[in-house]
Amino acid sequence: MSHDPAHDGLAPATLAVALGRPARVPGAAVNPGVELTSTYAAPEQGVGYGRNGNATWTAFEEALGGLEGGDALLFGSGMAAISAAASLCPIGGTVVAPRHAYNLTTGLFAEYATQGYDIRTVDLTDTAAVVAALDGADLLWTESPGNPMLEVADLPALFAAARERGVVSVSDNTVATPLLQRPLAHGADVVVHSVTKYLAGHSDVVLGAVVTAPEGDGPGLHERLLRRRTLHGGIAGPMEAWLALRGLRTLALRVERSAANAAELARRLEGHPRVERVRYPGFGGMVAIEVAGGAAAADATAAGCRLWLDATSLGGVESLLERRRKYPAEVLTVPENLLRLSVGIEDVDDLWRDLDAALRASA
Repeated sequence: MSHDPAHDGLAPATLAVALGRPARVPGAAVNPGVELTSTYAAPEQGVGYGRNGNATWTAFEEALGGLEGGDALLFGSGMAAISAAASLCPIGGTVVAPRHAYNLTTGLFAEYATQGYDIRTVDLTDTAAVVAALDGADLLWTESPGNPMLEVADLPALFAAARERGVVSVSDNTVATPLLQRPLAHGADVVVHSVTKYLAGHSDVVLGAVVTAPEGDGPGLHERLLRRRTLHGGIAGPMEAWLALRGLRTLALRVERSAANAAELARRLEGHPRVERVRYPGFGGMVAIEVAGGAAAADATAAGCRLWLDATSLGGVESLLERRRKYPAEVLTVPENLLRLSVGIEDVDDLWRDLDAALRASA
């Protein structure tokens, strides 16, 4: 990440708008262009081939790296980024992983377990248990708030314990975003994002990213992840990168509105006659509820909404909800009647009326 002193001291909301822009020279464009090319002239003088780099990627990487306080690499999907970060564990090594996490993350580590890796599954909210599991481990994977149960871990304590033991720590920061949480500042080695979600924010691209610390072991990890991206071909399209950068410009506004909506809905849902439990981490735009009446009532609630969309994903401008256990691969400790709500930026009273009516009709 190139350092520009002009950006020192700026708030994250400002950085999201200011970073990744062309140089300020007379006649320059305000926005970076979409570099559509597979190859470059005189490859010995620069990138050479489209798999190795692209100016549109670079603009997004500069912006995200500045927000997270590190060096970013853009990948073709969130799973490409997750797989690259997970590959930092040596073959046959030991991973300390959360019992509740993104569905395909848990699936990836389940596959690792069949390949000779030792996967130690932990409750990330039990700090002492996680620290005990780190002895002899190679990689710590964290997600906080966790998906879909929205548990919150003591990340600084976990990263400190991992560092003391020489364990590489990874933090999936998709749900919190760098506006609400910066894991590198708390001691993480690597941050992972599904750019598809809040960063791009409009449900129109599939992208992922990793960010490494600019000092210590960070540069070495960055090189390993870059090599992984190049050799495994997990690269992004320039058009998707451009759309994600455009979406990033409004990240602060979208997060502020969705978080305010989520907080208000969580407050109103407490004590609702059709809700057995509200899970809300206290920040961000995600809420989970357990619907009275079991899986059937949860499904009926999702189907009965007119404004909320029953769909998988999160972090877009539109409000989504879904029953997570309808997916066979979901972790069995996720309640059958849990609905995960990705709260969008619509009017909160409209969202409430729609959800309240669907909950009451589910009886």
